[in-house]
Amino acid sequence: MRRRPGIELKSADQIRLMRVAGLVVARILDAVREAARPGITTKELDQLACEQIAAAGATSSFLDYGAGFGLPPFPAVTCISVNSEVVHGIPGERVLSAGDLVSVDFGVSKDGWHGDSAITFGVGELAPPDAALSETTREAMWAGISAARIGARIGDIGNAVESCIRASRAGFGIIAEYTGHGIGSQMHQPPDVPNLGRPGRGELLVKGMCLAIEPMVTAGSAVTATLEDEWTVVTRDGSRAAHWE
Repeated sequence: MRRRPGIELKSADQIRLMRVAGLVVARILDAVREAARPGITTKELDQLACEQIAAAGATSSFLDYGAGFGLPPFPAVTCISVNSEVVHGIPGERVLSAGDLVSVDFGVSKDGWHGDSAITFGVGELAPPDAALSETTREAMWAGISAARIGARIGDIGNAVESCIRASRAGFGIIAEYTGHGIGSQMHQPPDVPNLGRPGRGELLVKGMCLAIEPMVTAGSAVTATLEDEWTVVTRDGSRAAHWE
């Protein structure tokens, strides 16, 4: 495996192995989205994901994450963030209701390689402003992916994400303190991939880099707070948030 300083470069065969992990993540996220309905708890959705991880012969990238980083070990296999929760929501006894805006962040390791993805969806039909927030966030993710090409720089990705969100002219907030990241034999690797940026700045993108691009966008202010559980990040103004990765 060739390495640049701090950045893991993958061969084509290794990227194919990562795709296997990514497909497991995609299938389980689809199952969680299909199961989300009024009356179900976020803990029940997490249990569904846990069962499907085992059936796929994979392991959770999230369970117990944080040990050794000064954080309490994360107690679930999914991050489920509802309405004003931006990211890192801990599944529990919360009961979902019609109209809730739900973001699920999820990752697995399969044969030593990680996949990590997030989706946002509604429980039942979403109010138009919430649907627009989620769709803009999804489009911004794809704008960032389109900017990720050999010879570009990390700042080009962040600028593409930011520009897409600004172009909506909806006054959405862009979360700056939480970023995308490199991924491979570990879930989180260098380089960080911010959701704001200046073109032509930052790390040069070269063949073999694998990145997780994940805009987090709010309907109001981008100022956040972390709850007492030391994980759940919420908007300070109570506005709703979306997350795609």
